[in-house]
Amino acid sequence: MPSVVNETNFQREVLEASGPVLVHFWTPWCGLCKLIGPMLETIQGDSKELIKLVSINADENFRLANTYRLRNLPTIMLFYNGELIEKLDNFNSRDRLRIALERLMKNTLSLSQ
Repeated sequence: MPSVVNETNFQREVLEASGPVLVHFWTPWCGLCKLIGPMLETIQGDSKELIKLVSINADENFRLANTYRLRNLPTIMLFYNGELIEKLDNFNSRDRLRIALERLMKNTLSLSQ
């Protein structure tokens, strides 16, 4: 289950985290965003809890959305040791999203080992 993160706790929860953090920027009106949630939870479960999963409502956290220059939703970002490692934000189908997430998770697991 993802943690809910906002502008107040982003520094502590994401940038100061001890391991990899997968950030899911979403909005309530985004249909594809709703499909991602269960996919991310499944992938996180498969990673044996090595990856922290957080969720950020882009509408309610405009400064974060602006800081990371969100152009599309959903946007998935991987942070490690306070650094943005990868940003995924151009999905036009569920299958492309699944493939991108699987590749990202493989890369993430290699960081945490």
